Amino acid sequence: MVTLDNLGKKLYGVLQSQSHKGEGKEWKLLGQEQDGSLLVSWLTEFDVDEGVSKLQSSIGLYHQKNNILKVLCTFNKYVNTIQASINHSHTLLGFVTKEKVCPSPNEKTDKGMSDVFSLDVYKVFSLDIRLPEEQRKPKDFGLVRSQQIMIQFLYRKKEHVATEKFLLFVHQESISLNQVHLKEDGSYEMDLFGCLNTESMVRSFSWAQWDSINQSLYYIHYRKPQLIVEGEEPEEGREEELNPTLSCLQFHDDMPHETVLNIPLNLPQLSKKSLPCGGYEDDPIPLRVHDCSLDLQVVCDPKGLVCICHHYLYQPVKPPMTEARNLEELSTTVHFAYSVTLLHHGCVIHCVVPGILWSQARAMKPTFALYGDQHMIVYAPGLFTHLLDIGLAHEPCCHILMSCTLPGIPSYTSHLVPLLQYGNTVTVDLPTLDLIPLTVTTGHLVETFKCDHSLENQLAILHYFLVHQGDLETVTELLMFVAEHPVKLSVPQLLQEVIIAGAFAAAQRNLPADAMSLVALLPLSTITHVFELEVKQRLVPYRVDMWTRLWDQLTRRTGKEQRPRFRPSLVADKLMVSLVCYQPEALSRSSTPLSPGTSLVGSGTLADLAAIAGTRKVSGMDVLPFYEVESCTASKQEHVISVNLRELSMHLLKNSSKQSPMHVHVVATRYVAAQLEMSKHLCQLLCQCAAVDPHQEQERGFALVDQLDEERRYVLFSLLERYYFAVGLMAFPLPQGFTSFFTYLGYRTLSFSMFLQYLQRNVFELQVDVMKIIMAVSELLWILVLVCMIMFLLSDNVSHLEWTSTDTEDTQEGVKKKLRLLLFLPRSRAKRLLNQWSHPVSLMIRAREHALNILSGVEGTQGRGHPAHKAKTAHVSTRGLAAFPSADRLSPLDTFLDLLTAKASLAELDFGLLIEATITSTDEFLG
Repeated sequence: MVTLDNLGKKLYGVLQSQSHKGEGKEWKLLGQEQDGSLLVSWLTEFDVDEGVSKLQSSIGLYHQKNNILKVLCTFNKYVNTIQASINHSHTLLGFVTKEKVCPSPNEKTDKGMSDVFSLDVYKVFSLDIRLPEEQRKPKDFGLVRSQQIMIQFLYRKKEHVATEKFLLFVHQESISLNQVHLKEDGSYEMDLFGCLNTESMVRSFSWAQWDSINQSLYYIHYRKPQLIVEGEEPEEGREEELNPTLSCLQFHDDMPHETVLNIPLNLPQLSKKSLPCGGYEDDPIPLRVHDCSLDLQVVCDPKGLVCICHHYLYQPVKPPMTEARNLEELSTTVHFAYSVTLLHHGCVIHCVVPGILWSQARAMKPTFALYGDQHMIVYAPGLFTHLLDIGLAHEPCCHILMSCTLPGIPSYTSHLVPLLQYGNTVTVDLPTLDLIPLTVTTGHLVETFKCDHSLENQLAILHYFLVHQGDLETVTELLMFVAEHPVKLSVPQLLQEVIIAGAFAAAQRNLPADAMSLVALLPLSTITHVFELEVKQRLVPYRVDMWTRLWDQLTRRTGKEQRPRFRPSLVADKLMVSLVCYQPEALSRSSTPLSPGTSLVGSGTLADLAAIAGTRKVSGMDVLPFYEVESCTASKQEHVISVNLRELSMHLLKNSSKQSPMHVHVVATRYVAAQLEMSKHLCQLLCQCAAVDPHQEQERGFALVDQLDEERRYVLFSLLERYYFAVGLMAFPLPQGFTSFFTYLGYRTLSFSMFLQYLQRNVFELQVDVMKIIMAVSELLWILVLVCMIMFLLSDNVSHLEWTSTDTEDTQEGVKKKLRLLLFLPRSRAKRLLNQWSHPVSLMIRAREHALNILSGVEGTQGRGHPAHKAKTAHVSTRGLAAFPSADRLSPLDTFLDLLTAKASLAELDFGLLIEATITSTDEFLG
């Protein structure tokens, strides 16, 4: 079991070390100030007489940094203190107590409640800490309310001030700003309720929260809706509806406070049939004033990140049921829901979990806490854990759903509250005061990826490790798991997320600071969900603070400057058209520039482009199982890169009027380089997932494919097939040499009929090097047959010797298959391969084409210059006359040769080729 630190035990140890008498127990948190110090209360039990004990209540201030607990005041009786606040100089203390009273039957409270047995009553006090401890006596404000009361001092940057200001909250009544005058003789006086130095901030409110870090006051009040038609009166007998509005007051040191936020809220209406909720759950951290009918919290960051988190329960509307049992079952389950309104993005994240037991849901409180710079944790004990992507870096789109319990969190936790300045998301469980860190470990996310079959959740986890963590080792582990089921339909999209998110992260790391604004235009993820929300802008910004950063963020996200991200599908659509007309052999390297700059093209290779990415810091890190060499003069890879570079540059120029063309060129070049590098890296990872590690294999390229066993060959082909699909759909460039390697791998893995289908649908490309190895298989085969015959003669146990011929053996069927493959090639490429294929069929085809060209006039008037053929012609010619004798010593071959000489000169005829092809045609090798 994980050992947890308990705040109560820690404070008890500090109290004993400071030589305080008595044993502290029943520790309670009363508040936390801007500097992170905690206000706490505890009980001390003393033995007065034998068998008689006495309780004392104390309030103290705990400094976590120096581990000191300062006792502020002590009461000689039990006092139920629920909340406290201390000023910046630690000279004045304000606290609120809560006790039960039993009013007389005729007495009515301030809310008109009379038929009650007991009533919770709030009172507020102040205390001068400058006085000696024995002279400190609380000063009663004279406020007695059944509504919740809270007090909070404002903090100032100046150390010594003549007056202190504090806010006084009275739920559903008012929020007032009051002043305390500090006198030189050590005394003080207050102005409350209607005096000159008391200002009413809010007259009536249903919810309020104080942000001690930014000195901001959030509150919800209700406004009457505006009439649609001027002069229109509401209908008689109809209840007037009020619209809830969230407002915020920002306080300053030397300036008046200002209203910085006014937005309408969409809060679910409570059912009239349900029981009214008038109870209070006193929340000192963060300081909130509300009843249990509205559980809302604002989570913000000084960088300009503001989130409105709302948790509620409701029952869905269902058809009426007549059976009493069904009605009872319906009333026992509710929907557990929450929403997070992201003001800095202008969107709302909404979540609903149906079918939760009412007994469980009513005691369940979710925790909303910022996690790092880009995420928020939403933790519901025993239900779920969400990691929301809500940072300022990009739009929220990659949210992660994890199991109900994070590692290290005990099952008994019920209400976790984040503490300020206590490390990375340290929370405290209010009932037990256990300090519990909300930490999302790498192992937990990996386990979630493997156990959860939700595609969107897996995409979000990959995005998290690639973009936010830069953890390629964990990505490799996740791809290993994906490779175990390569035929799943989700595999290509997972690979697309790897290359899109990986290229984005690589490009972002290598960009200069003055070009970072263009990052918002680059492709981010395959997940995109964005909803806009209109927010009114602050009118008079006094200084640069959280609110000015918020408005700048909103302007970029939802204002006139909103700019779309570049879509890889745009390049993919253009490539679908251009690649149909793409002929590598008709192009030269100089006609397919990679970049408008000479620094990128360099020596005419792609090495400079790969170096720009900056990710290959270790030599041979991304060694591929094939040779990165293209046999064409202009590779398809260059074409894809040039189209990406051109389209991305145009997109950046159109949507970045404030950036210079030089910055546009830098961003476009870096991103395209990151595309190529991420494509190579993903290919290498998938090969490792198929147990094909280039560092450990003895061969590479086609030789590697030949030596792989059938199982590894199939797994490798399945993964590379998904890789090829994912990269093509995202218009990313393939590594050099991949096309030929992938084609030969498919040739050795698939049946010949299936291989032809891949060819017909342009999945495989028959490059020169692939066709050479396919056409040369017969020669290699005869060598292997000879070796096997020798082994057969030397072996004693001949019954165990077996031989399986390949499909490309120069048998009748093998020759027919090779001829079918040649039909898929361009004419010039097929002709070169025929010249290199030492087979009778090749001889016949070349002879027929030669004769056809002579008879049709394609070849003529100029000598071909075949001296070797002339020498061979005289010898084979005599052999031809002897081979086809007739009565007049003439033959059909002689007649045909006479016909050809009538069309062309002797220098233009290849007699040796024609005669040898004629002799070969008499053999029955094709059946």
